Amino acid sequence: MKCVFILTDKAWLGSSLQYKWQKTLGNYIAVAGNDNSVKIFDRHGQKRNELNLPGRCVEMDWDKDGDILAVIAEKSSSIYLWDASVNKTSQIDSGMRDQMSFILWSKTSPLLAVGTAKGNLLIYNQQTSRKIPVLGKHTKRITCGCWNTQNLLALGSDDRTMTISNPEGDTIRQTSLRSEPADIFFSVMKTDERSSGESTVSVSVGKKTLFLFNLNDPENPIELAFQPRYGSIVSYRWYGDGYILIGFSHGYFVVISTHIREIGQELYQAHNHKDSLNSVAISTSLNKAASCGDNSIKIHELSDLKDISSIIHLSDETKGLDQLNWTDDGQLLALSTQRGTLHVFLTRLPILGDSFGTRLAYLTSLLEVTVSNQVEGEKPVAIEVEVEPTFIAMGPFHVAVGMNNRAWFYALVDHDPGFNRLKDIEYLGTIASMCLNSDYAAALFEGKVQLHMIEGEDQEEKKQMKLFPDDDRKGRILCHALTADFLYYGTDSGSVVCVLLEDWQTVNSYSHSLGVRKVFPDPNGTRLVFIDDKNGGFLLSPGNATDSCYELPNFSPTITGVLWENWSADRGVFVAYDDDKVYTYALHKTTIYGPQVVLVGSTALLLSQKPLLLYNGELTCQTPSGKTSEVALSTHSFLNRPSSTQPDTPQELSKQLSQALMLRRFPEAWDLCKSTGSAVDWEEMGQACLVHMEVELAIQVYRMSGNVGMGLSLQGIQGIEDRNLLAGHLAMFLNDYNLAQDLYLSSSCPISALEMRRDLLHWDSALMLAKRLAEDQISFISKEYAVHLELIGDYVNALSHYEKGMTHDKKFQDHDESCQAGVARMSIRMGDIRRGASQAIQHPSRVLKKECGAILESMKQFSEAAQLYEKGQYYDKAASVYIRCKNWAKVGELLPHVSSPKIHLQYAKAKEMDGKYKEAAHAYESAKDWDNVIRVLLDHLNNPEDAVRIVRETQSIDGAKMVARFFLRLNDYGSAIQFLVLSQCNDEAFQLAQQHGQMEVYADIIGSEATQEDYQSIALYFEGEKKHLQAGKFFQKCGQYSRALKHFLKCPTTDENLAVEMAIETVGQAKDLSLTSQLTDYLMGDSDGMPKDAKYLFRLYMALQQYREAARTAIIIAREEQCAGNYRNAHDVLFSMYTELQAQKIKIPAEMATNLMILHSYILVKIHVKRGDHLKGARMLIRVSNNISKFPEHIVSILTSAVIECHRAGLKNSAFSFAAMLMRPEYRHKIDPKYRKKIEAMVRRPDTSELEEETTPCPFCGFQLPQNELLCISCKNNLPYCIATGRHMLKEDWSVCPHCEFPALYSQLILLLETESACPMCSESLSVKQVKKISDCSSYLQTDELEY
Repeated sequence: MKCVFILTDKAWLGSSLQYKWQKTLGNYIAVAGNDNSVKIFDRHGQKRNELNLPGRCVEMDWDKDGDILAVIAEKSSSIYLWDASVNKTSQIDSGMRDQMSFILWSKTSPLLAVGTAKGNLLIYNQQTSRKIPVLGKHTKRITCGCWNTQNLLALGSDDRTMTISNPEGDTIRQTSLRSEPADIFFSVMKTDERSSGESTVSVSVGKKTLFLFNLNDPENPIELAFQPRYGSIVSYRWYGDGYILIGFSHGYFVVISTHIREIGQELYQAHNHKDSLNSVAISTSLNKAASCGDNSIKIHELSDLKDISSIIHLSDETKGLDQLNWTDDGQLLALSTQRGTLHVFLTRLPILGDSFGTRLAYLTSLLEVTVSNQVEGEKPVAIEVEVEPTFIAMGPFHVAVGMNNRAWFYALVDHDPGFNRLKDIEYLGTIASMCLNSDYAAALFEGKVQLHMIEGEDQEEKKQMKLFPDDDRKGRILCHALTADFLYYGTDSGSVVCVLLEDWQTVNSYSHSLGVRKVFPDPNGTRLVFIDDKNGGFLLSPGNATDSCYELPNFSPTITGVLWENWSADRGVFVAYDDDKVYTYALHKTTIYGPQVVLVGSTALLLSQKPLLLYNGELTCQTPSGKTSEVALSTHSFLNRPSSTQPDTPQELSKQLSQALMLRRFPEAWDLCKSTGSAVDWEEMGQACLVHMEVELAIQVYRMSGNVGMGLSLQGIQGIEDRNLLAGHLAMFLNDYNLAQDLYLSSSCPISALEMRRDLLHWDSALMLAKRLAEDQISFISKEYAVHLELIGDYVNALSHYEKGMTHDKKFQDHDESCQAGVARMSIRMGDIRRGASQAIQHPSRVLKKECGAILESMKQFSEAAQLYEKGQYYDKAASVYIRCKNWAKVGELLPHVSSPKIHLQYAKAKEMDGKYKEAAHAYESAKDWDNVIRVLLDHLNNPEDAVRIVRETQSIDGAKMVARFFLRLNDYGSAIQFLVLSQCNDEAFQLAQQHGQMEVYADIIGSEATQEDYQSIALYFEGEKKHLQAGKFFQKCGQYSRALKHFLKCPTTDENLAVEMAIETVGQAKDLSLTSQLTDYLMGDSDGMPKDAKYLFRLYMALQQYREAARTAIIIAREEQCAGNYRNAHDVLFSMYTELQAQKIKIPAEMATNLMILHSYILVKIHVKRGDHLKGARMLIRVSNNISKFPEHIVSILTSAVIECHRAGLKNSAFSFAAMLMRPEYRHKIDPKYRKKIEAMVRRPDTSELEEETTPCPFCGFQLPQNELLCISCKNNLPYCIATGRHMLKEDWSVCPHCEFPALYSQLILLLETESACPMCSESLSVKQVKKISDCSSYLQTDELEY
């Protein structure tokens, strides 16, 4: 708040002042001090008049209109009246003998109430000069009073009574009070019922309580007392819906409600001033409350009393403050002090302002106008004006202010103080509004606009002055506006006139149906918005003859003004505003729908703000405090996006995108889409680009969104220059086909409309367009339309269009054939079967015959349908329909061509009924109905061989039953059982086998398909027959292992081997210790004294997975086989045990490994000798001969072979050693005679030369060893040996047999497989392709595989 002026006077010093603001207008303030005068000042603090009185002023009051001030003074019985309108003072004799003490004007009429010190009353009618004296109204001094809106007068007196009187002075209510009254007010008490008027009187009683007296309920007054700590009541005011604001002497500020349910409750309480409170005041126009005390004023918002809008400190007022009062309009607040001064503060300025471009002029004080340009960054210029203006006009270089019929012009300059006063001009009437541009001023007054130069000589100015309109018959001008080049004005007759300033000629005039109240051109003057008498808003482009006038959508009737966007990129955007909201509109000049105006959205305005300027989505508003505030339009929220730390939600981003697109802010929309990445947002932007015909941008958008099809489609139309054709394509892409058609037809390529309708299958429209644009296409469209009609079942129209579609042109033969086919189908559908069938038969198409046949079949015209099917070579369908006609002869003819089993089956049944069984059987077979084939073969053709064959091939259960019954009749029980089992009749088969002693047959047939019960039944049967082997076998299958073992052990010697094998298998499955022990005793001979072959014990251990015992047994068996000379058997036993132990990951006994190695070396001898590789054979024979004790049966033959092979291989010393061994007496006589002499000669003449054995590295440590050495003397490891040569393995030449995984030297195994086809270890077939060289053999070099 700003202090406007301070009033002081020497005569006032040290005394309290009385003052009263002029009611309604607030232009004057009357002030009285201790001197005998009343001084009258204007609202700027200038003294206007002074009333000299015979004594000190007692009281004064302004009438309801603020025209007359009434004053009463001491030592005078006169009433002094000052008329503000003529500045004259008059006196009225009251006729009262005693001193007047109270004066008050009525709120609604020219009645003046005057009270005296002795309690008398005078009511004076200022209009009629009638005086009504009322003597004895009170017995003591009348001190206070109040009129209500019904002209009732309440008076309070020192006699502690309060009276209510009517305008005639008659007392209608009277009540006594506890103490002296003060501050009487009429108001409406807050009740649940609607009140008829101001019926409640409130009065402060003794400054301690508040007394509420209801005129409608005088018997029940309410007296409210307050906390003592508040102090006494200083003053109070009513406001709002029955609320009372009370100020207390100790600084408290309290609000109470008078609603009966809330009465006595404090709604708000604050200790507003520390020591004391002097006065409170309320301004309903501002909706504010004020309190003063402790040298300060505090202003509260009535809507939220906690909100203190401002605090004013008056530090120089040492004696304290006094009374506080607002003008009725709330603009000025007066405060008197106990020192005798009066402070006047500006609390609300008239909202006056104007803008031109980005420059603003607005009222910042009652006599100060500020010019600013925040967009350009110019320094504000404050202009002191001579009068309080009622209008302000802003131009690019000038400011005009004025009131009534006078205007003052100021030029803006670069040097201090920033302005020059040019002149003031008086016009011919009171100025309603004024506009400026760089050269001219246009003033509107009394329905005319005066246009004149702002600067220039007076005489030239008169020349450069003109009044509009030229003719009064053209109507009164209600509004006007000025741009750089044009003057616009609107008249009450509905004309919007555009005047070119260059030659002052009317260049355009638009006639509207209603009077035009306001016009708002854009900065260029090319478009304007106007508001008519019915508060409708319209956009007009005066310079564009093709553009009509557009009504603004959702235009609020409360709108008072329009501002155009001053940012160059948004020239088509403007806002319309009222007191509460700002509505953003955008003009879309180029769209597929033509020019459009859209409402983008609305933004709420704070109370009492007037928009002055719109720039890039930001609204500059003038506030009542004389400042400006910036309001960011919610429709431009995309310009004020938050930082990355608090990103917008997807919903907010979507809303921002929609706003940016409606404002045609495509760069910002692009950035928004890139930040969100949502496919929906890209699609929305793409559609907006299509609407606004931004094809290049739309292509980029659809590329970003991944819509390749739309991108390619847009590229195809990118270069089209015809706007209507381009818009038509875009409307089609947006699915607005009617609009697209209209645009196509108005373009240079109207045929596009026809193409579109054909593509959309809109055949009616396409035909209508074809008649106008392309008659040669009618036939083709008719045919396509007919196809569509046929699909939806409209056969009558389909037939008509098929007939119209015929071209009878050989060039379009396929087309005509399609039409003929349609005619055929539709003729049949319409009942003209002969015509349709005839055309179908003549037509070359097979498919047509099938289609027509199906239609006829659905119509139950079977004969014709079958003929068409047959003509079309659809034999299955033809035969099926002939069957329905019972035409078996035709069916028989077609049968060789029929593939459907169902038809064959129907034919077969018919032939069987006719007794033609062979044909029936053949037809059943074609239908794959095997059961009936078998039945006919057995029952009618007596051909069991084919029946059995078919049962075996098809596994038919029912067929098997029939065959079984057939064999049963022939007493062929074995065959019968076989087919009963095949038909899953196990119980019948079992009974048959039992009856006829065919259980072995049944048991063989049932195989593994039987159930546990079946196996048990067979076992029990064999048990009864004492056939122990079969009984044991089937007890084993049904899981009764104990009984199975018992029967196996009872088997006679003829079946002993098989029985023992089965017993071992049974015990292995049972995993029962007692059974195991029983069988072990049997095998060891404990039960019958006859030990069985060790191989059975080995197999038992294997079955029980007791691999260690099995291994020991295997070694024993192998040793026995070896002793018997069965070296291959011994090798195979050890090998199988070796692989089993490896599979179970059990350590292999060293003895087993050694024996297997020696036996394998023996087997390799034969292989290498046979291949002629005597050195390898000799080396293996040396190894075998060194362990000759393991081959007792063939010592001599092995040593003989060793001598011969060593001699051949050049190992003479080794040959001599073995020859010498043979010369021992126990062997000598056993030498083969043909070798004896040679061996003896070799011993007699020894040759000790020896071919040295090659060395190769140990695979573990790399130490060089002889090739055939299997123990490394360096690392003490047993070395793996090659199964092809017997040598130790080499890391770089490693491979394994893919079957047994025993190692072999890759190069030697490949060499061996050139002549051999099996693995020398496992005897499995092996080829070179199966052997792979292993580069990393570390996994095979494990040292813990052997058990020592």
